[in-house]
Amino acid sequence: MSAGRVRSSASLAMLLGLAVGWGWAQEDVAPPVGDEVPTFCRDIAPIIFANCTSCHRSGEIGPFPMTTYAEVKRKAKMIAEVTGTRRMPPWKAEPGFGDFADARRLDDPQIALLKRWVAGGAPEGDVATLPPLPVFPQGWQLGTPDLILTMPEAYQLPAEGRDVYRCFVLPTSLPEDSYVKAVEFHPGTRSIVHHAIFYLDTSGRARQLDEQDPGPGYTHFGGPGFVPSGGLGGWAPGARPRPLPDGVARPLRQGTDVVIQIHYHLSGKPESDRSSIGLYLTKERPKRIMLPFVVGSHAIDIAPGEHDYVIRQQAELPADATVVGLTPHAHLLAREMKADAILPDGSVQHLIWIKDWDFNWQEQYRYQTPLHLPAHTRIEMEYHYDNSSDNDRNPNVPPKRVTFGEQTTDEMSILFVNIIPDRFLDIPKFLRAMASSRRSVAVPAP
Repeated sequence: MSAGRVRSSASLAMLLGLAVGWGWAQEDVAPPVGDEVPTFCRDIAPIIFANCTSCHRSGEIGPFPMTTYAEVKRKAKMIAEVTGTRRMPPWKAEPGFGDFADARRLDDPQIALLKRWVAGGAPEGDVATLPPLPVFPQGWQLGTPDLILTMPEAYQLPAEGRDVYRCFVLPTSLPEDSYVKAVEFHPGTRSIVHHAIFYLDTSGRARQLDEQDPGPGYTHFGGPGFVPSGGLGGWAPGARPRPLPDGVARPLRQGTDVVIQIHYHLSGKPESDRSSIGLYLTKERPKRIMLPFVVGSHAIDIAPGEHDYVIRQQAELPADATVVGLTPHAHLLAREMKADAILPDGSVQHLIWIKDWDFNWQEQYRYQTPLHLPAHTRIEMEYHYDNSSDNDRNPNVPPKRVTFGEQTTDEMSILFVNIIPDRFLDIPKFLRAMASSRRSVAVPAP
C-alpha cells in the first residue's frame, strides 16, 4: 500500500468508534413574575449549577470557578454576553436537528433571565432560596473496571505555548480476545486535559511512533498517525461514562494496544499529567456490534480567498440499522456542517446541523433515543469551509491553498455515524458500502 493510501486510510479511520455523549443536565427555570428583578439564589444559581459549574470549579478546565454568588457576580457581565451570543455553554448542535442526550444549551428564557439579572444589578437575593451546590461523583462511576490502564509515566507540559496533541500507548496484555461494554476515562490533571480520544492498535505501529519520539508518548495532530484497528470512544469535561446498549459490545483482540490521544490546553504554569482509562469487559460474544459508518471525502482543494467552499457526500445504508449517535470532524477552515437521512419513501430525518463549527469544541453527539433507519436510507452530509482572511480561525496569513490531510493546516471532511446493524450477517455489507462511498463532489460556491 502506498504512503498516500495509508494516510487516507488513517484519516478515514480516525476517531473510529466514537460513541460517548457528554454534557451536563439542564433544568427548566421559571422566570420571575412581571418586572421583578431576578436574584442569584432563586433564579440564576439553578442555571449556573446545572450548566457551568461542572467545568468551572477547582481542578477543572474552566479558567475561573462559578460555585458561589461572589464568584459568579465578578463575571456577571461577561456571562450575560457569552451566553447571549451562545459561545457558552459550549454546545454547537442546533435545536430541532437531532434530539441529543446531555445537550448543554440554554433556552431563550434562560438567556433573557441572565441579562435581566445583570441589568438589575446582579442581586444575591434570599440565601434561603439557594439550591445546594451539585455533588460531582468521585472515583469510578461505573464501579471498579475489569482493566485499568494508566500512562506509565507523567507527561510534563510547559507553562505557555501552543496546545499539545499527544498520543500515549497503553498495552492491554490480555491473554485472550474479549469485548468492551463500557469505558471510563480519568484525566490525571483535569485543568489541562481538554479532551481525549481512544484508539485501538493491533499493528504495533503506535509503539514504533512512541519509540521515535523522546519522552512519554508521541505528538500527532488529527488522527493517531496509524490505521486504527478500532476505537473505544472519547472523553471531554462533563463526560458521563455510559455502557453500550444491552447485547452490544466492541471487540478487543488479544495483544491490542489502547492509544489515548490527549488534547492538552496549557494553563500558564508548568503542569504534569498521568491519566488512566478503565475498561469494563465481557467474554460473552455480543448479540450486536456497534461500528462507525463513515461518510467522507478526500476531494478537498480550497483555493486561497475562497469564502464558501462546499463538500457534499452521501452513502446508502445497505441494511436496517440503528443510529446511536454521530461525530462530525473537520479542521480549522470548516464553518458549517449538516447531515440528513433521506428515507426510502423520500421523507427526511435531520441528523445534525452545526452553524458555527469550532475545532476546539468537538463533540460526540449521542441521541436521546436511538434512530432506527431502514435499508436504502441515504446519509447525506454537507460541509462548508472559509479559506479567506475574514475567517479568524484561518491558520494561514495570508491564506494558502488547502487540501485534504492530517496536519493542522490541512483539512478534512468526515462524518462518523455510530450504527448497530440489526443483523450480525449485515456487517460486511456496511463495510463494503463505506468503501464505495468515496465518490464525492466538491462544489465551490458561485
